[in-house]
Amino acid sequence: MHDTADPLDAPDPLGFLVIGECVADIVRLPHEADRVHPGGSPANVAYGLARLGRCSTLLTQLGPDDGGRLIADHLTSAGVVLRTDGSTAPTPAASVALDAGGRPAYTFDITWTLSAVVPERPPHHVHTGSIAAVMEPGAATVVAAVESLRTTATVSYDPNVRPALMGDHATAVRRVERCVALSDVVKASDEDLDWLYPGRSTESVAAEWLATGGPALVLVTLGADGALAFTPGARAVVGAPRTEVVDTVGAGDAFMSGALHALAAHGLLGSAGRAGLHAIDPVTVTDVLRHAAASAALTVARAGANPPDARELHAALPRV
Repeated sequence: MHDTADPLDAPDPLGFLVIGECVADIVRLPHEADRVHPGGSPANVAYGLARLGRCSTLLTQLGPDDGGRLIADHLTSAGVVLRTDGSTAPTPAASVALDAGGRPAYTFDITWTLSAVVPERPPHHVHTGSIAAVMEPGAATVVAAVESLRTTATVSYDPNVRPALMGDHATAVRRVERCVALSDVVKASDEDLDWLYPGRSTESVAAEWLATGGPALVLVTLGADGALAFTPGARAVVGAPRTEVVDTVGAGDAFMSGALHALAAHGLLGSAGRAGLHAIDPVTVTDVLRHAAASAALTVARAGANPPDARELHAALPRV
């Protein structure tokens, strides 16, 4: 068992490479002017890792437009290293309508044509998911990159299902399962699982994913009901910290970056940490869940995908 993870642990010896889309989120509320927030699930994870003091590089596509400049300024302000493939396509956009509970519904204007992945230096950990891993032609590039990089890096994946962009259901499920099998850590929401596997229990899906021989850890978020974690030999649960919800935009991504941050602090990422990750004990799993849930709770308490920095997360952690 590792000691409790310290979110202020520095300097960061790991290099995180996140591969995926940036999206300009146009948030629409009744009787208010539209607000544009930098978004995109992988971009949010890269930003969240950088906010937590981690060395974070994002390989993505950004257009030469106002949305692209807004997102680039946002990401680099936290220390994210941006790498693009030179595409001049418009920056992807999503209109986000929030219901009375702050839950988002999306409509998209997105293309994804990522053509090459050549890291300047080998990363210790690779994260991908969302639109980037299912939308062609760029998805094939993403999967090929993960297959290549996983020989020397641990991998995490979040399907972050967007039904309007997933295409044929059976094909989408096959693509998700391919990415699951390539990953060491998988995070999904209960809504993701309901779309992918209607009528199936969370436990049965997690067991099936673990049985592929890829993931050591499957994390499932349950919104206001907290989160679950599954390993081959154990199950853990944490409740959602009490908070006043402003909106839930970026909550799952903050959960993901918080979980990766904690795993890194426990020494469980990178090729040197993979064996330990695949032997992770229940106490460490619960600690990872606490970090992830606290990160998500801080994010939903403010507008947009605005995850905590390391000091905020440390202060919000429950005392055990």
